[in-house]
Amino acid sequence: MGTLTVLATSDVHGNALDWDYYADGPHTVFEVGLAQAATLVERIRSERGSETVVLVDNGDTIQGTPLDTFYAQTEPIATTGAAHPMAAAFNAMGYDAVNLGNHEFNYGFAHLRAWEGQLRMPLLGANVVAADAPEVPIFQAYTIVERMVDGKKVRVGILGITTPGSMVWDRLHLSSEGVVIGDMVEAARRWVPMLRNEVGCDVVVVLCHAGIGHSSYATGLDIPAENPADLIAAQVPGIDVMVIGHTHRDVPEQFITCEATGRPVLLTQPRAYAAGITETTLELRRDGDAWTVVGATAIGHKVSGEASAEHVVAAVAGAHERTRAHVNQQIATSPRRMGTEDAHWRPTEAIAFIQHVQARTVAQALAGADERLPIVSLTAPTSRTAVIPQGAVSIRDLAGIYIFDNTLAAVRLTGAQLRAHLEHAARYFADAQPGTPFDPVTMCGIERDGRKQWDYQFDIAAGIDYEIDITRPVGQRITVLNHEDGTPIRDDEAFAVALNHYRLSGAGEYPNVANAPVLYNDMRDIRQLLIDYAAAHGVEVPFRENWRVVAH
Repeated sequence: MGTLTVLATSDVHGNALDWDYYADGPHTVFEVGLAQAATLVERIRSERGSETVVLVDNGDTIQGTPLDTFYAQTEPIATTGAAHPMAAAFNAMGYDAVNLGNHEFNYGFAHLRAWEGQLRMPLLGANVVAADAPEVPIFQAYTIVERMVDGKKVRVGILGITTPGSMVWDRLHLSSEGVVIGDMVEAARRWVPMLRNEVGCDVVVVLCHAGIGHSSYATGLDIPAENPADLIAAQVPGIDVMVIGHTHRDVPEQFITCEATGRPVLLTQPRAYAAGITETTLELRRDGDAWTVVGATAIGHKVSGEASAEHVVAAVAGAHERTRAHVNQQIATSPRRMGTEDAHWRPTEAIAFIQHVQARTVAQALAGADERLPIVSLTAPTSRTAVIPQGAVSIRDLAGIYIFDNTLAAVRLTGAQLRAHLEHAARYFADAQPGTPFDPVTMCGIERDGRKQWDYQFDIAAGIDYEIDITRPVGQRITVLNHEDGTPIRDDEAFAVALNHYRLSGAGEYPNVANAPVLYNDMRDIRQLLIDYAAAHGVEVPFRENWRVVAH
């Protein structure tokens, strides 16, 4: 008998250090970062013996913080050749394998391939294939890691698969390269038996950048399931442990019974943002010349309170300081404070600034179009803590009010379709009885049909006036829908609707937009549009309280 340890991170999202670039200081809610995770890794390696420990990451690494954005857009590694800090951190920690997450595709393949080339461990993606050659992965499908347990060699096969949701969210990047992300269950069915029978692995670990639960994109799209981790465990025999992720849940240990064998399969999901790691212990029994896994357990470790590993800090120090210097540049002056604390339940100047820039950009792009359409802008509140401060305004201040690396697009919607869009958004609010006082603490972002309604899925519209009556059933809540001059919007009217590429893809299950005629899609980064506008014109824009929540 002997033991093998698998340590895992997932959904690190650019958090090499415990540093909030929007606040220019350490995080205040909870600690994160690979530097502190590395201390845990080294401690476990020391306790267990490094020859018995495997370290893996489950994807979503190169998007999420200004550190990532800086080396993707401001000083892109694909053109500068500079070291990406997340490659430097992974290399310093000695990872054995890294999986592709959906956010790895956000900046296109030149950036992704440049990052891959800097990694000292394989980047896996068995179900990422060429459209004209679907049997051949364009990334490495698996890797074999050899470890020693009780003086005997153990062959560990590590398979990487990622969510097909990228075919929705980054379809332009993928289609331009002729790339398809296939069904995760089918990929596991193909590759796991190969690792077992042809490659002769003693242990099979599946890195699955997907979780368990609902899909965030419209079910009518011809895209395989977004989060089929439980189906893989149940339907594909031969898996000893699955590292899952994507859903940002903290579930160190859960078991799914394999239907074919009746054996429990361990699924382990680490805390996102490198706020923790999971430690999986596999009990091995020697059977002749091979090993058999006879038991599996997992626990989670938080990085909170851990010292930062000096070798990881040193590996990313230069990139960290260059990013800080960039985001702290002053680009504008604000006459007053504009916060996002209430943006999820009432109109705010911070959201109005985003809407104004989006609408203005689309208006300029469509100025020569044959059809002159009224413009509506859609965005969602992405932070409850961001502030455009009174006085000096920096890049990080503006980046804080729009935390995602989305690009801007515009589609043609009718009045009826626009109403349907806002009705879908209005699910965000709780059901209330007439005359009930509105409480933003308990009546926003509720759980509906077993699913949390997140702030970033609640679209707010500008360029029109409307009311959301939360005493009415979902689907019948938009009781007022007018032009800004008070004229009611007709169902057959047409609008140019500005929105981000994430929503354009169908994410959030919003009706109509994924199949709507596209009027504008120059792939311009919304965050950079905000920065450029503020530098040229300041941050003060026209502001109207154009929507409200009522309980009539």
